[in-house]
Amino acid sequence: MGNSFYKNRLIDKKIDMYLKTFGALYIEGPKWCGKTWTSRFHSKSEFLLADPRGNFNNKKIAELNPDLALQGDYPRLIDEWQEVPALWDAVRGKVDSSILKGQFILTGSATINKEKYIHSGTGRIARLKMRPMSLYEAEQSDGKISLEDICLNKAEDLFTGEVDLNKIIDLILIGGWPAVVNLSTKQGMLVAKEYIKSIINEDIYKVDDIKRDKHKIELLLKSLARNEATTVTNKTLKNDIKEIDFDDINVDTISDYLNLFNRLYIVENIPPFAFNIRSSLRLKQSEKRHFVDPSLPCALLNLTKEKMFDDLELLGFLFESLVERDLYSYSECFNAKLYHYQDYKNNEIDAVIELENGEWCGFEIKLGANQIDAAASNLVKINNQIIKEVGKPAKALCVICGLSNAAYKRQDGVYVVPITSLRP
Repeated sequence: MGNSFYKNRLIDKKIDMYLKTFGALYIEGPKWCGKTWTSRFHSKSEFLLADPRGNFNNKKIAELNPDLALQGDYPRLIDEWQEVPALWDAVRGKVDSSILKGQFILTGSATINKEKYIHSGTGRIARLKMRPMSLYEAEQSDGKISLEDICLNKAEDLFTGEVDLNKIIDLILIGGWPAVVNLSTKQGMLVAKEYIKSIINEDIYKVDDIKRDKHKIELLLKSLARNEATTVTNKTLKNDIKEIDFDDINVDTISDYLNLFNRLYIVENIPPFAFNIRSSLRLKQSEKRHFVDPSLPCALLNLTKEKMFDDLELLGFLFESLVERDLYSYSECFNAKLYHYQDYKNNEIDAVIELENGEWCGFEIKLGANQIDAAASNLVKINNQIIKEVGKPAKALCVICGLSNAAYKRQDGVYVVPITSLRP
């Protein structure tokens, strides 16, 4: 439908490609990340299930006759389709009966039980995941350095300018929600807190209509916030809650709640990296826990700029969360995948990007420039160990920094780049 006020998103090019390739496209992701706004930009008509007009008349119409919701110019947006699960099969059936591409765009902020619809839609309904805005999308990164160029080992040295720590903290606190782009830091922090309230008081129940203990949900969310960007187990989360919040949740309940958080797209853990080659190198298979945006753990822990200055270790983990949120979006632009690395010799790499051809690149994430030397040495050491064990060297090594004033390649071959100058 277009919009002169629309702010371009990294996912736009993929949406255009998918609409030319598939009969329908499903854009999934957390609420408030811009799915509806972006989908409307790419659509010519729309049907909004959450439209309150006429006492939610659209939802009633779709429940009575799903085919009525599909009538309109293509591409037609069906927003929050999971409110009426029968729409999935209606779209699949419509696409199945025609050779036309790009007929429908569906959006959803929660996954539902597959039993509520019949067919998977494989080959007919493609899927894309959307996330909160990266720094580059929010115009908080000048985009002087390409992540893809780093991964291909061809980035150039550039002076990027001084970076203010206060600004970095502000970016962590407010997050990448499109609604906060023109707001103050205090206003942005309020948005994140309201997001958490909405999750606890409304969205958890909407997923499967089961009432759960809101207090325990909040306790687990806070524990996840305290353990952001770590590989803690469910048992460790249980012990953390018992020790700090003086309450107890059994492990089965924790697993149930974590599944809900995944279905609501409020967490997006980073999978472990493993070489597809037989070797003696034993790798840990734990996921690195992450909220989908760093503003959420900040809201859960009631953090302020002053509190973050007083806890630099926590600030480091939250900076890592900010960077890895962006790495997810940037790497997908050139069809790469994001992982983390951890072996049983206590070697860790914060982020690993695997390219389409199977080559890999290692990234350490450090807030301060005084940490660059140690981070680069760690990358070189682990790369040499991997070469010895597996024989597959990194295509590129890089330290992503918060406070570096330049992007450059060190004598040891390790790149350094500030997050505020990175783009896909």
